[in-house]
Amino acid sequence: MTPIGIIHTDFKSKKGMPIQAKTSPDGKGRIELLDRYVDGISDLEGFSHIILLYVFHLSEGYRLKVKPFLDDEKRGLFATRAPNRPNNIGLSVVKLEGIRGNIISISGTDMLDGTPLLDIKPYVPQMDNRENARIGWLEHKIHMMENTCNDGRFGG
Repeated sequence: MTPIGIIHTDFKSKKGMPIQAKTSPDGKGRIELLDRYVDGISDLEGFSHIILLYVFHLSEGYRLKVKPFLDDEKRGLFATRAPNRPNNIGLSVVKLEGIRGNIISISGTDMLDGTPLLDIKPYVPQMDNRENARIGWLEHKIHMMENTCNDGRFGG
């Protein structure tokens, strides 16, 4: 895969950064899209939110059992959103604030400055939201998510 652009944010290090985009509504950022992909964002401005797929470019190694945020018990990596993964792919739903040329302004950022962007998809609640979705081990812990930041357990 080849990046289509770079995500710029105020987060210069892993320490203290938000662990999910939803916990960072005021986190501002911008995507600097490579010029050759600008035609691909026509009609995107009508969407309030977009899904970003990107590379955890500073992630090093992984373990198949991790202590995720919100828990002190080791869990299977694929049952978590831990950033240290075999393929280092991140996903965030962010608010689309505006588009000007090859610059896409966003808010709700939870990625480091300089993050390579792999893809952009429109967020469509009727397609992306699932009724009666279960959230496994997080069911009794999700209430603790507000204002949660990286505590260093995955590097920082």
